[in-house]
Amino acid sequence: MLVDSHCHLDFPDFQSRLPDVLAAASRAGVGRMVTISTHVARFEAYKALAEANESVFFTIGTHPHNADVEPDVPSQTLIELSQHPRCIAIGEAGLDYHYDKSPRDIQRQVFRTHIAASRETGLPLVIHARNADEDMISILSEEMSKGRFSAVLHCFSSGAELARVGVELGLYVSFSGILTFRNSEEIRRIAADVPQDRLLVETDAPYLAPVPHRGKTNEPAYVAHTAHVLAEVVGVSDEKIAEITTANFYRLFSKAALADASQAKAIAS
Repeated sequence: MLVDSHCHLDFPDFQSRLPDVLAAASRAGVGRMVTISTHVARFEAYKALAEANESVFFTIGTHPHNADVEPDVPSQTLIELSQHPRCIAIGEAGLDYHYDKSPRDIQRQVFRTHIAASRETGLPLVIHARNADEDMISILSEEMSKGRFSAVLHCFSSGAELARVGVELGLYVSFSGILTFRNSEEIRRIAADVPQDRLLVETDAPYLAPVPHRGKTNEPAYVAHTAHVLAEVVGVSDEKIAEITTANFYRLFSKAALADASQAKAIAS
């Protein structure tokens, strides 16, 4: 089984064809998907998706693009909303200095709020990092010194130093369709250096469709293409990379493992 650890199933791209998208994922061997929060205000939408589809989990948080829309959501709100049994992480939150859709000081403030919620709940933090390596390294190092928290650097497209520091701090690193692009040699070199027990795969659907679907609307089924390239980079079989990344997913997102175990017990009884 493969896991798409990061997608956006609530986006309009999937509104009219979600059953077909989920069916295609199942046929491709993608057994679990995590639909990622970009606005805390959309909690009910994420919750409804996960409650209606046993293969879907969700997170709660504010994307850095939307930090100035939700600048004052307290960590306590994130903590309370994350109590839902199918909410398995905090985020995505972080820094995006490429688009700068929110002021950088507000991005940093909101990011630290999410770190606090992750630390308090014990749930992993889904981190968005783009063109902000120096500040990201500084904040992660400083916040980790205050108290440990688990996290994943999602859709990794940053420099080798952020990957190195992230791994040293105990973070996981997730690779998207970017890994398959012809001009992504540096990202493939970074992926080869990440310890196998810290690797995850994702789509970030509907964005960043991997080769051979580049330019199309991405969807969870396509994570198999990214996993195939990651297997080549690491030097293992497709079956082994599925085993590795799925085990890593359940280790990091341990609440998902508990939810699946509870579900299996309910079915058995």
